[in-house]
Amino acid sequence: MAFYDLSKEERNQLVEKINRDITDDLISNEIENIIKYFSDKDTYIRKTGYLAIGKAFYSKQELQKAILSTLAGLLKSDSEKVRQTTINAAGEIGKFHFDKVQSFFDTGLFDDHHSVRNAVIGSVKKMGEKNPEPVLIWAKTYLKHPDKEVRREICHGIELRGRTHPQDILPLLKTMEFDETKRVSDTLIHVLGQIAYKNGCLKTVVAHLNTWKNKLLVEKALDEIVDVHNRYKKFAVLTQQEAIDYIDGNYKPKN
Repeated sequence: MAFYDLSKEERNQLVEKINRDITDDLISNEIENIIKYFSDKDTYIRKTGYLAIGKAFYSKQELQKAILSTLAGLLKSDSEKVRQTTINAAGEIGKFHFDKVQSFFDTGLFDDHHSVRNAVIGSVKKMGEKNPEPVLIWAKTYLKHPDKEVRREICHGIELRGRTHPQDILPLLKTMEFDETKRVSDTLIHVLGQIAYKNGCLKTVVAHLNTWKNKLLVEKALDEIVDVHNRYKKFAVLTQQEAIDYIDGNYKPKN
């Protein structure tokens, strides 16, 4: 039975059991229960498993070394679900202790399976929101990587921080403005749209785009920004027309 097929009370009981079973494994230096939950076909069971690891890391300092060692072993698993969940667990730790899990993301970026690489993107998003400085320093080292998928994944991963603090990621995005791979430039345009519709963000983004030199890409990004203000009109601070008027009045690139 799937997680959300259970009643609320049954779900709460299951979460408690998963937390208990995983903690018991860590204390006894076992991995049977951890692997069982990390490889479960139900996304929410796996999520409960990696959240349990995060909770144990912060609430039981005596288990931190065992947790990191266990995760390092699990990242070598033949199961992509286990590797995926391991990366997500490392992401929980990296929200506040990125230095302890950086190596997991250096490895996960190059995993053969897309679900593991997607877990890296998701983890970079949540870590960058809570612990931006070390995460963005790390991300910057991959923005010129020869593998186009790595560049795309990192660009996508830093997006969430940019939604509330566009000034933090705009200098990183600018280093990619002449990327010749369409898949990467499309992601860059998408991210510029995503970081421009919340309170005060359009002003910051447009001001920065005035300093960019790839005028064709900037024009596509501005079109995306305008479109986002329509697609996300329930969440955008400005109407689409107000966004158009602001861009028309303030986009003045230097020659």
